[in-house]
Amino acid sequence: MQSVSLDHIDRKILGLLQTESGINASAIGERIGLSQSACWRRIQRLREEGVIKDQPVVLDREKVGLTTMVFAHVKLTSHGRSNLSAFAEAVQSFPEVMDCYVLLGNVDFLLRIVAEDIKAYERFFFDKLSQLPGIQEVTSSIVLSDTKHTTVLPI
Repeated sequence: MQSVSLDHIDRKILGLLQTESGINASAIGERIGLSQSACWRRIQRLREEGVIKDQPVVLDREKVGLTTMVFAHVKLTSHGRSNLSAFAEAVQSFPEVMDCYVLLGNVDFLLRIVAEDIKAYERFFFDKLSQLPGIQEVTSSIVLSDTKHTTVLPI
């Protein structure tokens, strides 16, 4: 995928959108010295070019009852493209899986999983994850605490 050329104004707009998701084009324009319509056009262009993918609300997972976070390192029995694709597609249906990364190295996938508690993760592990075909090994690392979590990219 080719990167998009961003000037300093685009970067300012993106910085504000990342840190203040509810901010509107008028407020952004006021902060960076651009008219509302010019700011809106830039935001639309950034959306059309795929730079802005979405503007989600970030929830506090613990306050909504998801107190357990686990990183699962998954090794498959075979490394063919079809096996990797099948696994990646299968985990899409699991709402507990927040992120899924394909890796090079000792394991094939890294999953970030959230659950209400360790018992809920155990149910997820035995009832869903371990039932997927082609899994050789899963190693789970339970997160004790978050020391840094951000969605803001350093642009």
